[in-house]
Amino acid sequence: MRPLLITDCDEVLLHMVKHFGAWVGEAHDIDFTPDGEDFANSLRRRDGGPAPTRDEMWALLGGFFPAEMDRQTLVPHAAEALAQLATQADIVVLTNITDACKPARIAQLARFGIAHRVECNQGGKGEPVARLRAEYGDPVTVFVDDLATHHQSVADHAPAVHRLHMVSEPTLAPRVPPAPFAHARIDDWREAGAWIAARFAAGVGADA
Repeated sequence: MRPLLITDCDEVLLHMVKHFGAWVGEAHDIDFTPDGEDFANSLRRRDGGPAPTRDEMWALLGGFFPAEMDRQTLVPHAAEALAQLATQADIVVLTNITDACKPARIAQLARFGIAHRVECNQGGKGEPVARLRAEYGDPVTVFVDDLATHHQSVADHAPAVHRLHMVSEPTLAPRVPPAPFAHARIDDWREAGAWIAARFAAGVGADA
């Protein structure tokens, strides 16, 4: 049985926040200063008006995905690391965007040479990770994501999964503390690929 890698996309495989920030500045005259936590607290109108509400934040994200996705750039060494890991493991990209954006995400990743199964999700990732692991026969599984909340969700629903916290945006990473429910924090795919491969080679789950 092949091991399984379940990885997030934005700020893991592709840079997103800096491109989203550039777009909301150009199109909406809004400054975006992410802190690794709630997007809604990172938006400020340049005219001094009221900060965007949570509903307005979701509408802005809806304006970026999928219309502005071509702005996104590949995280250094991500494609190479996935290509190497794919020689020994199955790979699923689990991304928190709407199902309507799935074709655009698949095409976007393919342009960067990343052609693996893509699953869309909303909310916590613990339950979908548990379902995916069961679908593949409960193999040794590694989960990679930039948000601490998803590591906690996976710890709750799929404790046997190895959890790697990665924040690939260099301007953001120093302000994001390591996720408490992750087993490791690595922000570079060269080191991350080796860490993941070592978990696969060991052949045991995180709860062993």
